[in-house]
Amino acid sequence: MALASAGIEEGHLAVELVDAERIRELNREHRDRDVATDVLSFPVDEGGAAAGPRELGDVVICADETDDLRACVVHGALHLAGMDHETDDGEMLALQREILSWA
Repeated sequence: MALASAGIEEGHLAVELVDAERIRELNREHRDRDVATDVLSFPVDEGGAAAGPRELGDVVICADETDDLRACVVHGALHLAGMDHETDDGEMLALQREILSWA
C-alpha cells in the first residue's frame, strides 16, 4: 500500500529485524549517527532502469526501538520510494499517517 501510494506498482524489498546493537552499527556506518534507531532504509535501484521488477532495497527494523512495526515498514518503504521527511515539507510523514489510518 505504501509503495503504490508513492507511485511504485511493482518491485521487491527485503525487511530485516535486528537488535539495537546492529541498528546502531548500521546507523553509525551509513549516517554518522552513533545511536540506535527504529528503522533504516537502504535503496538499491533508486528508480534506474531495470530488466524486471525493481529491486527497491532493504528496510532494517529494530523492534526494541519501536512500538509499531507496521509504521516502521511503511516508513522504510516510503524512503525506498524516494521520499525523505528530512528534506520535504512534511509530505512523507503526512502520507505515512494517512496510510496507517487506512487499516
